[in-house]
Amino acid sequence: MTQPPETNSFSDVVPELGELTRDLLFGKIWERPGLSKRDRSLITLAALTALYRTEQIRPHVRRALANGVTKDEIREIILHMAFYAGWPTAVNAARVVKEVYQEPRP
Repeated sequence: MTQPPETNSFSDVVPELGELTRDLLFGKIWERPGLSKRDRSLITLAALTALYRTEQIRPHVRRALANGVTKDEIREIILHMAFYAGWPTAVNAARVVKEVYQEPRP
């Protein structure tokens, strides 16, 4: 498995955290058969939105799109979280998602 891009920002400072992220989180947890990667992306985006984890939302939006989550579904996650996690968390997530959508495509 290739190293998730989000580990590049911290793995040089705490290599063990990068290894655990790559090997345990993305290597084992995300690969478990109980949920599809698409479902895991939906859940992860909802949790990150609720927890106001702006920097983590960014790479997970990219991952969600790669896992087949649509922009309409991401919009619905944010709207749903506005009522369960608070308006500011939803507004924050919407801003981050907008920035990701505006990034140049490779």
